[in-house]
Amino acid sequence: MNRALTLDDGTLAGIALAAGFLAAFLSRLLLGWLAKHAKRTRWNGDDVLVDALRPVLPWAAIAGGAAAAAAVLPLTRTVQHHVNQTIQVLLILAVTVSVARVVTGLVQAFTQSRSGVAGSATIFVNITRVVVLALGGLVALQALGISIAPLLTALGVGGLAVALALQDTLANLFAGIHILASKSVQPGDYIRLSSGEEGYVVDINWRQTTVRQLSNNLVIIPNGQLAGTNMTNFTRPEQKLTVLVQAGVGYDSDLEHVERVTMEVVAEVMTQIDGAVPEHEPAVRFHTFGDSRIDFTIILGVGEFSDQYRIKHEFIKRLHRRFAEEGISVPAPRRTVTLQGPGQAQEAASVVIPHQREAGAGRGGDVPSTSAGGGRDVPSADRVD
Repeated sequence: MNRALTLDDGTLAGIALAAGFLAAFLSRLLLGWLAKHAKRTRWNGDDVLVDALRPVLPWAAIAGGAAAAAAVLPLTRTVQHHVNQTIQVLLILAVTVSVARVVTGLVQAFTQSRSGVAGSATIFVNITRVVVLALGGLVALQALGISIAPLLTALGVGGLAVALALQDTLANLFAGIHILASKSVQPGDYIRLSSGEEGYVVDINWRQTTVRQLSNNLVIIPNGQLAGTNMTNFTRPEQKLTVLVQAGVGYDSDLEHVERVTMEVVAEVMTQIDGAVPEHEPAVRFHTFGDSRIDFTIILGVGEFSDQYRIKHEFIKRLHRRFAEEGISVPAPRRTVTLQGPGQAQEAASVVIPHQREAGAGRGGDVPSTSAGGGRDVPSADRVD
């Protein structure tokens, strides 16, 4: 038979509880101090560890004080067993939550370090959190004396029915895992789909991929659709890329002079504009004798996809101003059209059309003669009545 509760028993129990709460308070102060110092370090792991210990240490101290108080009280064996079992389950749950926060925090830090600062792949974070919490829940059930073997058997049988009912969801889940495991797309990459959607990958979760367009709109794409479509990744194998700018000068221009001036403007833009790649070797390539000008392409280097718009903008402005200073003309396409009278149309057609067919440009009964194609301007026209 258990003895009666005395004043000394109540005093000792109160001291034990007070000691537990005091230890919880001091542990919170200590963890707050450690959190401030952890933020000063470059490694994110210490921040994750301190944040994860914040909920578990105070509760562990309180649970320890409660266990000590229960030990000094004259409780029956059954009550003592239930109290100890409850404290044990609470500690298991607190440790489970803490471990889940540590593991998911480390996984998130790892994915961010591999994928860049633009986002994180929450699919791995969510899977890790669910697995850790499920294991902790099973351990808690085992501590309560509940056998988990029948539960695991029921989960195994019911898992097949759930898989059949959630085929699309599971297909998106495994498609997302496959995308991340193959490293074809990572958060922070700039992609363009064959259907036209493009933007930065913000996140890849268990069901869908979130893409942020340059207009700051979000496009939600199911993982299965992303894995099954043609896609261009502008960030891989490296983030730097080249952009092409088209230009043209008149036939009377000195091409050596044009190339030299253009290269000077390129060098100026590459060193003064943010997002340009100064070490990239620029190039100017003449490639086409056009209808009214000689066309050429300028090849520039940019740090990432979105930088090209600002660099093109500045380059075209500076090149236009420099061409004006150097007297280099950029002619607009012109076309001269001669209109024939009704009485001369057949004669003109008999002369012009065979020539056009021979050149591979005939069109039925069209009879206009052009001196320079490629535009829509009609600076002069003669009509023969």
